[in-house]
Amino acid sequence: MAYAVPLWSQPTVPVAGGDPFPVRRIYCVGRNYAAHAREMGADPDREPPFFFTKPADAVVADGGTVPYPPATSNLHHEIELVVAIGRGGRDIPVESALEHVYGYAVGLDMTRRDLQNAAKKEGKPWDMGKGFDHSAPCSAIRRAADIGHPAKGAVTLLVNGELRQKGDLSDLIWSVSETISYLSGLVELQPGDLIYTGTPEGVAAVTTGDRLEGAVEGVGTLTVTIG
Repeated sequence: MAYAVPLWSQPTVPVAGGDPFPVRRIYCVGRNYAAHAREMGADPDREPPFFFTKPADAVVADGGTVPYPPATSNLHHEIELVVAIGRGGRDIPVESALEHVYGYAVGLDMTRRDLQNAAKKEGKPWDMGKGFDHSAPCSAIRRAADIGHPAKGAVTLLVNGELRQKGDLSDLIWSVSETISYLSGLVELQPGDLIYTGTPEGVAAVTTGDRLEGAVEGVGTLTVTIG
């Protein structure tokens, strides 16, 4: 088939021991750890989750470089568990939500914090603070059939060897199954969707040359360099 402009390549994430995972959409959960909500000046009470998105081609592979983005002087790291959807659906019950999970990965929600804060202050969308190029590094996916469904385990990030973030999956305000269920009531989930599940406290700025090493216990590791 001919197209009016050159067709772009399908964004993918590697799968440990398997074929690449095609990325359809990237959904991110905001403020899903109470301590992080507090450090961002928000109320950590268990209100309904809220979501923002990133473009599929914002993924950066493990070992890759994240170019320091334009229009910011305050680029922040947010380490997260990533859920890869293997079976779609809408209005998915909590009790069966994990049946829709293909696997899990380690991700970074890179954030132009100054742009995000300005948008918040003016009541405008966060898109340019969150959904910019190379803003969604993601490790290789490990299949749920191989590792199960982790509900507890350390979530950590080192910057240049120094511990910056540390939390535990058990501290998620909304669990993976609850998040899938709620999100599927807003949009129809499809195979290829990724869900970044939120970050623990300790978010901070990075600069050119910094080396970020993230890990989710039982899932894997992710290393990128700010270029």
